[in-house]
Amino acid sequence: MNTYPVCRLSTRLDSQSLAQSLTPDQCACHTPTDFWPRLQITSTPRISYQANIYQGFHTRSDSRQANARRVAFPSKELPSSNPVSNPKLKATLSLSLSGYFWHISDLHLDTFYSTQGDIYKSCWQLSRPGASTAPVEQIESPGPFGNYNCDSPWSLVESAVKTMKAKQGDNVEFVLWTGDALSHSAQPLSEQKQHEILRNITELLGRSFSAPFIFPVLGHEDGGHSGLQKYKQMGELWRHWLPTEALNTFEQGGYYSIEQTKSRLRIVALNTNFMRHDLEPEPKVSHSLRWPAEYYGEPKTSSSTMSAQDQLQAEQQWLWLEEVLSKSREKQETVYIVGHMPPGVDERQLGPQHSGQLIFTERNNKRYLDTVRRYASVIQGQFFGHLHSDTFRLIYDEQGTPISWLMIAPSVVPRKEGIGGSNNPALRLYKFDTGSGQVLDYTQYWLDLPLANRAHEPLWQPEYNLTHYYALSDISAIAMHNFAERFTGRDASWFHRYQRANAVRFQSSSACQGLCMLNHYCAITRLDYDEFRLCLESEQLPLQGHATVAVLSSCCALASLLVALSFLCCWQHALPWLLQLLDWPAMVAHPANL
Repeated sequence: MNTYPVCRLSTRLDSQSLAQSLTPDQCACHTPTDFWPRLQITSTPRISYQANIYQGFHTRSDSRQANARRVAFPSKELPSSNPVSNPKLKATLSLSLSGYFWHISDLHLDTFYSTQGDIYKSCWQLSRPGASTAPVEQIESPGPFGNYNCDSPWSLVESAVKTMKAKQGDNVEFVLWTGDALSHSAQPLSEQKQHEILRNITELLGRSFSAPFIFPVLGHEDGGHSGLQKYKQMGELWRHWLPTEALNTFEQGGYYSIEQTKSRLRIVALNTNFMRHDLEPEPKVSHSLRWPAEYYGEPKTSSSTMSAQDQLQAEQQWLWLEEVLSKSREKQETVYIVGHMPPGVDERQLGPQHSGQLIFTERNNKRYLDTVRRYASVIQGQFFGHLHSDTFRLIYDEQGTPISWLMIAPSVVPRKEGIGGSNNPALRLYKFDTGSGQVLDYTQYWLDLPLANRAHEPLWQPEYNLTHYYALSDISAIAMHNFAERFTGRDASWFHRYQRANAVRFQSSSACQGLCMLNHYCAITRLDYDEFRLCLESEQLPLQGHATVAVLSSCCALASLLVALSFLCCWQHALPWLLQLLDWPAMVAHPANL
């Protein structure tokens, strides 16, 4: 029989009610390596703590922070809520089958990409009238499958779709395509040219997968038209993938929902472009906590640039989402929410030079989080792109219990505009229960871009498996919370493992430590903007203290080295005098005198 170490549950949850709701089976380890210990539930005082991400200790939150914080976050790992341990759900799952779906995002196809181009000018081959046609020697030429400074060539996009077909064939339930098919520099192109590029990608996906199960969402770089004209044009392009009911709402506002015929799972596809703007410009709010200038410049939320028609459509999407989720709860359906831009903060944007940390406006961000909290019981998963990074997010209820997760898939394009943080191309294959919609796992495939360019062959290969790579017992909000809490301990290996995957094994010139590490942790666990600011500020003094200790330690080490060097120098001059004083030859000749 395996023996399990004992750990204590020290959270702000009511431990007595929690102990009554857990069975011994739910406390057992579920990983092959017995990673999760059995839990000993103990009562603990209701004191708010904030984890220190550098030293593994906790600092008590002051009253100012407690008053500003709306959600009381737990600072310890929580007991795993493996749904398979629930007898009723286990019976349901035993009658269900597992299926698969792909998630592909941010293709950013650039039709001007050229292997003869300039990597510092979007890999374009620019020619001026009268200029010499002689080739210009440069340090690096764009590769056949892309460059870290540039958007995607057709060869990269085509290899990604072919890999999806080769790895899984038609043994997939559907494909989530979360937007931004066009290049970052596509906006100056004519609307006809942009539509042609989108049609080429649509036809590529249509040729690769025989069944009509590709669910696209609009990215902020997709399509040149605005308003109803854009939605009708895109709806016509994707008509063969969307049923009539979904097409009706898409042509009105770029959003839709689809009910799966094999299960009670509903796909809810949002137009997150509406989230970047408010119906009315927000009044300047004086926050009780300042935005730490040493971490960030005060970000600027998007002002209202929508037409009156767009504003009406944006509000209609909110009302429609509320209605869809309410009906799903009544019908006991489960829901996947799919969109391009996620709520919260971009974890890789750090420093005062960036003004795009906030993705949604503050009002829309709060509204989205409140909606998820109300309907968390039916939302089985949330899937987004946009950030070009491999990361996740957690949403907590008012008591600080993690209740929902978001998975953010990395991009196919290797370029990350604005921050210089590139990544290798990636695709993601999810495994899920077709009956309940519960996500069971995913396998991520990646392309080593320098290797592919040298070999002139796109060698897509598995990067990692989620549950194995992060030692997860299951994929749930509590399991993901427990993993994020490992970032706050002394063992930095878990964060380094996450950080390696975050940029899909892109070798960065600088390590992610200190403020960078803190920014990732706060972005993952604090999606509300005020709570994110609190997370940064509450760590400010411990961080400064940590830096002071580090400086003092360095000074002490340097002083010790100088003392040692001085001693050696003095010893070199003092040695002859000491030998003469001790009459060393006489001692050697007469050892009995010693």
